[in-house]
Amino acid sequence: MVYVDGTSGRLPRRGLGDIAGRMLGSVPPTGLLLGGIISVQFGAALAKGLFPLVGAAGSAGVRLFFAAAVLLAVWRPRTRLTRRQWVVTLGYGSVLGLMNLAFYEALQRLPLGIAVTVEFLGPLAIALAGSRRWLDAVWALLAGGGVVLLADLGGDISLPGILFALAAAVCWASYILLGAKLGEATAGGSGLAIGMAVGALVVAPFGVAEAGSALLNPTILIVGFGVALLSSVIPYSLELEALRKIPPRLFGVLMSVEPAVAALAGVLILHETLRPVQWLAILCVVAASAGATWMAKR
Repeated sequence: MVYVDGTSGRLPRRGLGDIAGRMLGSVPPTGLLLGGIISVQFGAALAKGLFPLVGAAGSAGVRLFFAAAVLLAVWRPRTRLTRRQWVVTLGYGSVLGLMNLAFYEALQRLPLGIAVTVEFLGPLAIALAGSRRWLDAVWALLAGGGVVLLADLGGDISLPGILFALAAAVCWASYILLGAKLGEATAGGSGLAIGMAVGALVVAPFGVAEAGSALLNPTILIVGFGVALLSSVIPYSLELEALRKIPPRLFGVLMSVEPAVAALAGVLILHETLRPVQWLAILCVVAASAGATWMAKR
């Protein structure tokens, strides 16, 4: 297999990348996914505070810019990629950028728990499409039932917000599949770093058009850096490493806990309220995730 330095051997990690790679390699995939889920949802709650100042596109642009800067500094990837590596990396980065932009546009119009619930239809579709055993389908359907209960779409719900969340769902499904290919084609976090830079370039025009010079405000930059760490650098690094160890199908089922964590983050940070039916939904998605993890261990 050819890696990002153009050789047939594994790309040596250096400096902080070496330390990060060793640490991530020693963590079980379920632990990697849980850490990524918690990080990204609390990061989304923090990002929502930026919307009144720079808008959804501006917030997404700042997040991806700092995330790319950190990952490029840590991994210092080489740009001598094969044609296949460039195709995978560019596709991954483009989908990653559009996913962030669509999700933030949805989050600007919907509560955090509902936005993530609708977005979760993407990985849920991956889990259902890739099922090979009837019990896998049971876990996926249980998670899907939790999604329906958690959404609880009665009342005044923004239709544009739902459409943006659905677009994010399509991008998330593509991100899972391309992330698996990226993990196969590149070593360490080099492909992730380049892909994040591509995503930042994709979103940059939208962010500048919406926020303008407000993006240079020191407060915006500081908060944006924190959002980048919580929402991009930490979770994407953890997810990419997890995708090297488990198939995309199981990845999608385990991610079923995402709407529950999002709803809890909305309660704790944004002071959003949850109805009893939504608490029941949390039990459904957690049970589906625990069941899938237990079967995978066996």
